[in-house]
Amino acid sequence: MGAGPGDPGLWTVRAVQRLEHADLVLYDALVDVAALRRATSAQCFCVGKRARRDSVPQETINKLMIRAAKRGKHVVRLKGGDPFVFGRGGEEALALAQAGIDVEVVPGVTTAVAAAALAGIPITHRGVSSAFLVLAGHTSDAVNETLAAVQPNSLSIVVMMGVGARAALSASLQAHGWNAGTPAAIVCAASTRDEWTWTGTLAELGAAEPPAELAGVLVIGEVVRVREALAQAARVPGSARDSVADGFQPARQAQAGVTRY
Repeated sequence: MGAGPGDPGLWTVRAVQRLEHADLVLYDALVDVAALRRATSAQCFCVGKRARRDSVPQETINKLMIRAAKRGKHVVRLKGGDPFVFGRGGEEALALAQAGIDVEVVPGVTTAVAAAALAGIPITHRGVSSAFLVLAGHTSDAVNETLAAVQPNSLSIVVMMGVGARAALSASLQAHGWNAGTPAAIVCAASTRDEWTWTGTLAELGAAEPPAELAGVLVIGEVVRVREALAQAARVPGSARDSVADGFQPARQAQAGVTRY
């Protein structure tokens, strides 16, 4: 089951219903624990994985779910974002099915899209980008192979789990032909009170300094400029109407900036 990007207000109705009837909840590190405790009386255990920290092995998580289910318990495996978007949800569903356990998948709001949207960045925008690519930033070989197959500056790129590798990713994109001046953004802790957003250029991405310990995503592409157009419209109502609507024209020079919420 997916818990969305962070704010429990973005949990689905079905997710809340399943939590109410759960006997055991195994949740990830980015789940709002206080909200989880309010939503269920089940036993709750954190089994999340965070970079550079000790974590519960995947095989152990699978065994915990299977053992509890075979004892007749309703088990919820609660993951940040959507369980099937870099969440190992498919692996776990297969392990359960192979053990003869009935499985229901409850989709969640994927951070791949939500983090950018919450920062005012649409990952597609008419006249600017009609496609987007989502990558896992910690798999460098796979990232390089994918970038080699994509025409530079032809779409929006969202990189999950890539904040720590931002400098290497910036260099890799430029090596594959992406313009150094391509707009870029970092969005950390999306939808939470700690939300933090940086915008600048691809060349500046590696030097950005996001808060330590906050998970985040990278967004690269002309769509990042829409954020500034929206901000301008909010400052002076009507002043940016044409730039946000049909016919959006990207500015020639990206501007770096940081927003804390």
